[in-house]
Amino acid sequence: MFFLLRFVRHFLLAVQFFTRIPITGRLACWVGFSPALLRASAAHFPAVGWLVGALTAALFYALLLVLPDLPAAPWVAASLSTVFSVLLTGAFHEDGLADLADGLGGALERERALEIMKDSRIGSFGALALVLALLLKVALLALLAQAGALLAAAALFAAHVISRLLPLLIVRTLAHVGDTPQSKSKPLAHSIGNAALLVALLWGALALALVMWLLPAAPWPQAVLGALLGLLWAWRLLRRRLQGFTGDGLGAAQQVSELAFYLGLALALPAVAS
Repeated sequence: MFFLLRFVRHFLLAVQFFTRIPITGRLACWVGFSPALLRASAAHFPAVGWLVGALTAALFYALLLVLPDLPAAPWVAASLSTVFSVLLTGAFHEDGLADLADGLGGALERERALEIMKDSRIGSFGALALVLALLLKVALLALLAQAGALLAAAALFAAHVISRLLPLLIVRTLAHVGDTPQSKSKPLAHSIGNAALLVALLWGALALALVMWLLPAAPWPQAVLGALLGLLWAWRLLRRRLQGFTGDGLGAAQQVSELAFYLGLALALPAVAS
């Protein structure tokens, strides 16, 4: 019973940290907060993807069913579901992508890049990265929707889970280089334990098992490969430019992995159809 309560507590803390879903009052007091608790909740970061992904995928699928059967319908559904996901998370990961783009685009020196990333204002590089990422996300979801509404909804769900799992590998393999006294990712500065990583991997495996059961013929391995390649690109960029990770870097890695998941799936569809 104690293990189950601790499991739920860590999950709710991850939801509280990564979403705008209200956890207030007595429930918030019971969940509590400390750097140690947040570090333990890392095991449930992919579980947040289950929640956000399931809600967003359900909206996406419902919109595809009720909208008129016109060419623009997938684009409208993709746009509205993307807006919904951003509202659910408070643009948490998108903010990291913008900050990292501003830092790396605005300076070649590591120290100056880290300083720029602390600035709450968005610059040209950050705005450009956000616009391109959102456009690509909407376009890929619209493309997948044209291949099948259930396929697109399942991909949306799985991508949210896997893209929140993979950045934990960055935490595991790179050093934390953020401004540790103020950084939101400070609790992750001491890496992630084996048990927490195993739980996170189980969340990811269950999500993949679910979508493979729903659509066994879909090219899910290629989608996962795409997400892994996206993560590798983000990992190499962080190691080369910053010699480690920051909270913004993890947010950017999530966005890149999510987009690469959709892209890997989309690129594999013609081969499956033939």
